[in-house]
Amino acid sequence: MPALNDDDTTRHGAARGTLRRALLKGMVGLPAAALFVPAAVPGRAQAAELPTAQVNTSGLAVTDSEVTVGILHSTSGTMALSETGATEAEKLAIAQINETGGVLGRRIKVIQEDGASDWPTFAEKAKKLLQNDHAAAIFGCWTSASRKAVLPVIEQYNGMLYYPTFYEGLEQSKNVIYTGQEATQQILAGLDWVIKEKGAKTFFLIGSDYIWPRTSNKIARRHIEGVHKLKVVDEQYFPLGSTQFNSVINKIKLYKPDVIYTEVVGGSNVAFYKQLKAAGIDLSKQTLMTISVTEDEIVGIGGENIAGAYACMKYFQSLDNANNKAFVAAFRKMYGEAAVVGDVTQAAYLGPWLWKLTVEKAGSFDVDKIAVASGGIVFDHAPEGYVRIHDTNHHLWSRTRVGRARADGQFDVIFETPELIEPDPFPKGYQ
Repeated sequence: MPALNDDDTTRHGAARGTLRRALLKGMVGLPAAALFVPAAVPGRAQAAELPTAQVNTSGLAVTDSEVTVGILHSTSGTMALSETGATEAEKLAIAQINETGGVLGRRIKVIQEDGASDWPTFAEKAKKLLQNDHAAAIFGCWTSASRKAVLPVIEQYNGMLYYPTFYEGLEQSKNVIYTGQEATQQILAGLDWVIKEKGAKTFFLIGSDYIWPRTSNKIARRHIEGVHKLKVVDEQYFPLGSTQFNSVINKIKLYKPDVIYTEVVGGSNVAFYKQLKAAGIDLSKQTLMTISVTEDEIVGIGGENIAGAYACMKYFQSLDNANNKAFVAAFRKMYGEAAVVGDVTQAAYLGPWLWKLTVEKAGSFDVDKIAVASGGIVFDHAPEGYVRIHDTNHHLWSRTRVGRARADGQFDVIFETPELIEPDPFPKGYQ
């Protein structure tokens, strides 16, 4: 396997879980090992057949042998617990693509930047990647706050961002491909399931204090109260990085809601779920649904502290299909047998592959041509199953799934929609 560029760093082996719990402050070198490469990828284009002047008319960092992309996630701060898996997945995909001959016959070079869990830093680093490094694409961001900070930079400098996180919707850009779910694919479908299956009538909404949880809960409240005519008993928010949840836990015990509905993110999840358990709230009896905790976060939380909770996502590591088994095996081969894969990690893996397929369809690295060519792009070998970019809104068609957390940190998938759900980032009545 061709190595990634010299500044490529990551974790592997059994130490991975320990590093996650320490917010991933230590990094070690990438192992050079052969990787599984998805079957039936397009044929290898030869750079000699595609002159650089023909495939790069807008001054991007493309040569006859190499194309530069950026990875922009938090490897420090409270969001590192969640974002490091996305970085790893993007690097895995890029390594696999390089094994198949790269993109239009050019090897991908990675420049990695740390958003440091700070939204102005994300904007600054995005500008650097586009204006100084002339990156052909950026794979990055996690929170909606970071994406909102980066979006005007991406649009001003006409870059292309592949954004991997489930989010609130209410956005569409020529310059962004959204590989996670939007609200109608996650929030509405998940609430419909828990109301039907649990007979839920009262909800307590809890989130971290920034745009995604607040907008998501606005959508959730409208669905609970306006569509289902049920009751939200309270709605509480906490700053990113918060570790004190005793006050809201006391309110939960007082109100006894049928469902605790949570969008607490990053390292705060560790304190939240440990304090829930310490307060005697048994998630095997009290229904809790999260749309923000994946297998990645459970590494820090500890499976014993969240067992019994429900998560609504489009992907779980335990999915039983050939694509996913091969993906998880490749991920563990690169990062160690203790490695886990969550929803956003899987969606991040899709980004480089979708970009490659789009570039090859367009016959160009130019962002304007990629934006036009993105509609209808299909990746048959996605770990979650077949995915397709919507013809007009740059989101992915995907299934919704509900999993129940186990003590070992994995999820039992107990529900999935029979068909792919069409993305609708501007749902009528929820704006």
